[in-house]
Amino acid sequence: MSAAEGPSYWLGNQTLKVAAALFALNRKRLCDRLRNNRDVPKGSFVVLQGGEETNRYCTDTGTLFRQESFFHWTFGVTEPGCYGAIEVDTGKSILFVLKLPESYAVWMGKIHQPEHYKKKYAVDDVRYTTDIAVVLSAKTPSLLLTLRGVNTDSGSVCKEASFEGISQFTVNNALLHPEIVECRVFKTDMELEVLRYTNRVSSEAHKEVMKAARVGMKEYELESVFLHYCYARGGMRHTSYTCICGSGDNSSILHYGHAGAPNDKTLVDGDMCLFDMGGEYYCYSSDITCSFPANGKFNPNQKAIYEAVLKSSRAVMNAVKPGVAWPDMHRLADRVHLEELTEIGILKGNVDDMIKAHMGAVFMPHGLGHFLGIDVHDVGGYPEGVDRIDLPGLKSLRTARTLQERMVLTIEPGIYFIDHILDQALANPAQSCYINNEALQRFRGFGGVRIEDDIAVTANGMELLTCVPRTVEEIEAFMADSDGKGKSLSKVVLSQQL
Repeated sequence: MSAAEGPSYWLGNQTLKVAAALFALNRKRLCDRLRNNRDVPKGSFVVLQGGEETNRYCTDTGTLFRQESFFHWTFGVTEPGCYGAIEVDTGKSILFVLKLPESYAVWMGKIHQPEHYKKKYAVDDVRYTTDIAVVLSAKTPSLLLTLRGVNTDSGSVCKEASFEGISQFTVNNALLHPEIVECRVFKTDMELEVLRYTNRVSSEAHKEVMKAARVGMKEYELESVFLHYCYARGGMRHTSYTCICGSGDNSSILHYGHAGAPNDKTLVDGDMCLFDMGGEYYCYSSDITCSFPANGKFNPNQKAIYEAVLKSSRAVMNAVKPGVAWPDMHRLADRVHLEELTEIGILKGNVDDMIKAHMGAVFMPHGLGHFLGIDVHDVGGYPEGVDRIDLPGLKSLRTARTLQERMVLTIEPGIYFIDHILDQALANPAQSCYINNEALQRFRGFGGVRIEDDIAVTANGMELLTCVPRTVEEIEAFMADSDGKGKSLSKVVLSQQL
């Protein structure tokens, strides 16, 4: 039976059908890596614990379940409370599911037998979680490999599998994490297809937002346009992260949209909008930012800043290929920004000297981009041997690795006018000497511009996954066209150039 004919995840209509074979291949890749690790003895088993359902504080109101990322990568299981085991030598898999009480049938629906899950997820065996110790004991494993390690992006430690009776086994919780993380860094063809889908749907949703944007609307109204399209047309019940819908000065707040600033400003004529939103399908993410004028027409200042960011984005895209160090791409974006800000008149002096004074971080304090996959800030940014660069801007990079084929990243340069940072720079003689304060005053309250696309590194360059209007002309034409036809999009141009 081919992957296309086997079991799959599919929500019908125009949504993507994702074969269970995707996860079988992931398990095979993991076992291949572990067998090549001399510290992993024969007879070893991987044991992973899936995510658990949680309630809202002390109530019985459940929060919407989303599978734990490592478990999803390995098994593709949507149900909570599960465990999984993989025999490293053979690659055979065992899924452990909850043994549900009879009351479940009254309140939650049909109680399925183990055979249902074996067929649904294309695993070799399915047992109940109450029997994990008994089932594994019969396999006489030499070692259980459990998952414990630090997420170098968040600093959090992933949850290590624990079950009743685990103390009777020899357990190692250090070997698995670096191996499975490295597997997740490099995407298979099937994973790339899902990421293309999340980008395609999210790109269309961003375009719907551009078409709907009007002065007088609330930011959250446009957020709702995005959410509705992703779910109604893409089957995306989850977003990859909390939507950032900043207009006016809010567009300079890098992680706007949180509970204290919940996308509640009214769009005003002359506002620049920065909308950073991404839908998630079957736990695979997208991460796209579109910046555009609220009234559909760039004024001279908006056009100048937008085109400066677009120029840096295009410069990075043209430079991306295997063997390129990601920090060098950040430095390239900084250089383009500084050159353009000098041309605009906000900065003055020698660009090389500005770089030494870290002027780039005054206008782009965040990193250029990050890995993307099952997590929007995907794992693997700083494996052993890759160190952070303790310099302004560069220290915020979520990875400092050298690019390789099948890595998927965001490219998200931005220029922001953040009062707090600008005031610090003006008070610092080493930086204030490069600032034309009179020209800068015209941009106080401007907000910011970010252009964020998702790309996959290919053998000779990159594949652009995102497809939205990008040039000033494209955006203005698209927003002016009520049918949303606009001009040809940047993806067509870039696919010919890269």
